[in-house]
Amino acid sequence: MAEPQDSTQVKTEKEAKMLDIYVMGKHYQVPEGLTIMTALEYCGYRLIRGCGCRAAFCGACGTVYNFKNDPVLRYALACQKLIEQDMYLTQIPFFPAAKPGYGLEKMEPTGEQILKIYPEIITCFGCNNCTKSCPQELEVMEFMSAAIRGDLEQVTAKSFDCLMCGLCAARCPQGLVPYNVALLCRRLHGRYLTPHSRHVDERIAEIEAGKFDVEIEELQKMSLEELKRRFDERPILKE
Repeated sequence: MAEPQDSTQVKTEKEAKMLDIYVMGKHYQVPEGLTIMTALEYCGYRLIRGCGCRAAFCGACGTVYNFKNDPVLRYALACQKLIEQDMYLTQIPFFPAAKPGYGLEKMEPTGEQILKIYPEIITCFGCNNCTKSCPQELEVMEFMSAAIRGDLEQVTAKSFDCLMCGLCAARCPQGLVPYNVALLCRRLHGRYLTPHSRHVDERIAEIEAGKFDVEIEELQKMSLEELKRRFDERPILKE
């Protein structure tokens, strides 16, 4: 995956190869080496939607593109994908996929429960378009198959790095919403099937008992420089 880049790091126009791109049908020339996101900003677009972390973690910059004389639609995150010659770009910062309401405290971690909330997933016929569209290269069709089988552990493992960008839903011919199905499965697995951590309970009890109140108050009164020094000198960094 391409690292996000800042346009100031790219060669000047006289030094760089200029590429032709089209944003919502309008022609621009931009230096080679920019990501789609920085190319949009180079063209003068002020991104107040469709941008977030700029580091391929939030999934907000879903982008659809194809090429001149090549109508095949492709999908990417704008902060990852480098521009190419004759790209035609359209951003979809929010994919309008419906998500049913549910209360985890009233549910059970079973395959029947998944099918009750998302009965349409049984119409999946394994075309694998969802996997092909995933910018994280997740095996989306595999975790959808696991959801149909009721295997919450497999869905959780295979969808763990999902960014919720919605690009998988954009390509599903059956109108399925794999990322929302995976979210339900992860929530059920986390609430009911993940082993409970005794250490977390112990630490919460210590916090509630005021064990760290003096230290927290001391940190709150420190200068920024002192906090940085304390952070840099943590024992964990020396191990």
